[in-house]
Amino acid sequence: MTNHIVLFEPLMPANTGNIARTCAGTETVLDLIEPLGFQLDNKKMKRAGLDYWDKVEIHKHDDLKAFLETLGPNDEMYLISKFSSKSYTDVDYTDENKNYYFVFGKETTGLPETFMREYYDRNLRIPMSNYIRAYNLSNSAAMVIMEALRQQGFPHLEKSHHYENDKLKDDYNRHERYERNLGDE
Repeated sequence: MTNHIVLFEPLMPANTGNIARTCAGTETVLDLIEPLGFQLDNKKMKRAGLDYWDKVEIHKHDDLKAFLETLGPNDEMYLISKFSSKSYTDVDYTDENKNYYFVFGKETTGLPETFMREYYDRNLRIPMSNYIRAYNLSNSAAMVIMEALRQQGFPHLEKSHHYENDKLKDDYNRHERYERNLGDE
């Protein structure tokens, strides 16, 4: 099972950089569908991704058709759109025999309407108020991938880590304390 964040014609390098950092931290593949609104060596994108670029598996696709041709019979593709009525949390992402692709649209116009209509049953929404048009692209990608990983049990990811200069090393925050019922004290 492999998770993919797919960006359709992304325009803003900082968003793509932030998403790349999320991909590095979650061992998620980043698929980029061209044309991109920037060069991959853009300074803002590199800064947003920090020094994690060598930890990100990136697949570039010439266009949407080329991307779709890479999908196999065990691949599940979901389009993230504010126009859907089904929440991204209502889908089961736990089949170990499948790869999951989460497709996000261009920051300004989203995904092509014809594409969304063709895959109508694959459109998912992140719930939000009517005060905004949409969430930030990098925040949206993080929300969706973390839900998939939560359902999958966060495979290959550290659930706890202790540093030499750990800010939580006092007695009150010892790891053993979290294993007890904190309400008893």
